[in-house]
Amino acid sequence: MHNSTPLSALRNLLIAQGLDGMIVPRADAHQSEDCTPHDNKLAWLTGFSGSAGLALVLRDRALMFVDGRYQVQVRNEVSLDDFEIHHLHDEPLADYLQSHVAAGTRIGFEPLLMVNSQFEALSATHCELVPLEQDPFDQVWLDRPAAPCGIIREMPIEISGESSTQKRARVVEQLAQHEADVLAITLPDNIAWLLNVRGSDLAMVPVPFSFALLHRSGELEWFVDSNKTQQLPVSLLNTLTLAPQESFLVRCQQLASGKRFLVDKDYAPVALRFAIEEHGGNVLWAPDPITLMKAHKNDVELAGYRECHEQDGAAWVNFLAWLAHEVPLREAAGNPVTELEAQAKQLEFRQQQPGFIEQSFSTISASASNAAMCHYHSSEKTNTPITSQAMYLNDSGGQYHNGTTDTTRTFAFGPQDPQRRLHYTAVLKGFLSLISLQFPSGTQGHQLDAFSRRALWELGLDFDHGTGHGVGHQLLIHEQPHRIAKKVNPWPLVAGNIITIEPGYYLAGQYGIRIENQVEIINSRPGFCRFSTLTLVPIDLNLVELHLLSEAEKQWIDDYHQQVRETLSPRVNAEARPWLFAATAPIRVQAN
Repeated sequence: MHNSTPLSALRNLLIAQGLDGMIVPRADAHQSEDCTPHDNKLAWLTGFSGSAGLALVLRDRALMFVDGRYQVQVRNEVSLDDFEIHHLHDEPLADYLQSHVAAGTRIGFEPLLMVNSQFEALSATHCELVPLEQDPFDQVWLDRPAAPCGIIREMPIEISGESSTQKRARVVEQLAQHEADVLAITLPDNIAWLLNVRGSDLAMVPVPFSFALLHRSGELEWFVDSNKTQQLPVSLLNTLTLAPQESFLVRCQQLASGKRFLVDKDYAPVALRFAIEEHGGNVLWAPDPITLMKAHKNDVELAGYRECHEQDGAAWVNFLAWLAHEVPLREAAGNPVTELEAQAKQLEFRQQQPGFIEQSFSTISASASNAAMCHYHSSEKTNTPITSQAMYLNDSGGQYHNGTTDTTRTFAFGPQDPQRRLHYTAVLKGFLSLISLQFPSGTQGHQLDAFSRRALWELGLDFDHGTGHGVGHQLLIHEQPHRIAKKVNPWPLVAGNIITIEPGYYLAGQYGIRIENQVEIINSRPGFCRFSTLTLVPIDLNLVELHLLSEAEKQWIDDYHQQVRETLSPRVNAEARPWLFAATAPIRVQAN
């Protein structure tokens, strides 16, 4: 049978199975932000390459739901003849099913790809949710990539700062407090942290895709392809039991009777609930205790972050000095530097740094209107010149042996109009307002968010993404549970947490602006914390309306630039040093 499109192939399968529709999320069994090609069903079905969204395929229509970050991108990637576009949060799927789909409509879903809260919300509609026992994509996705089998390596204690044995003992204490028998671990970065290992299933995502069960006895079962574990030391493997990844749910069924499982309320697949409850077990819905433990970095981890940011800062400066030199020359010669060329050059400079492993995410190298798409990634098709007329945004980072970096800067290589300068200054003022803030220890991220937006709000402007996210230690670039955003995030921010500060502004079809530093939260005075910057990269002042900055704001910038200059000048290439000194000169010097 020839299927003309993935959408028609899936539709035909649904009809054959007596279903009226199906939910296809951008998700895997771990709710990963980055799916492997094997698991990215939404991309295959729709062409959408973003990290958040879902499709609802019905017999007579199909819909795509994406958040504010992707409203522009989705319309460029997805056939608007085939899919209606909706907002993931403003028009929730449950509301759509209740309002626009007939009562009793049978909607298929994969229980491994849906979390319990989604299941509950969708089950409350007048549609009938039908769990699928088999993966339907195995039948319709004929050239589906194989599941990855990346080698897992040990994370030495000299870098992790705490043994796996000690970590497990701490988690077992939490299980005892919760009176739980077993912790079901479905988050690969939590497994990586607990076992002091790092994976290579997916580029830039150093986690082993796997599952684990930690018993209150201390026994650990790790559900992972044993081919991935060949390089791990016997001393680690002797402390646990290995089992195939696909046997995880069956094992939960076997263990379930009379047992109390602690299951992550936000991220665990509802398939886990079904496996436990249908076989006589009880589910305790609570956050995986590892998530918060992992977010509280120890002294060794914190020292690693500081060191790798110095390495990354040197790579940034070498790159920016090159860019500042090349852009005007190449433009004048009629052969301008392009987005792809710039990001390749930046990677070269990173690769020269000791301890660099790989990028921590796909670089956003965005010139002119491309930067208005917050998560834009350049391609041969969209590759745009970097010129004196346009602003250029670069959001990039590195995985180093001792930590993970994430930084954004926006630059101009020639005069820009007053509106752009005003918008850039408002973003900078929001950035300064938050990064210079002292706040009570335990404050939650959403309570801080408005500080980064005030200057924009005063102009009647805003941005449709969060202000900050946690960053893993040689782990995920977006690490739970901490976040600074409008949406309520109940987790307390305390000393030892790592987070980003990254306000922005985006004018569709014209330009985008974002300034981002990664910061460490430190104690300031009794009961209070402040942010200590990890990122060491000059902030472009060419775009700033200096008269709109207060003396305190100017002083913060000068102090920061002095820190950048003194820390990095011994580390950068000789040819980059003059640029570094000019870019970090005090404001009164630059203003003259």
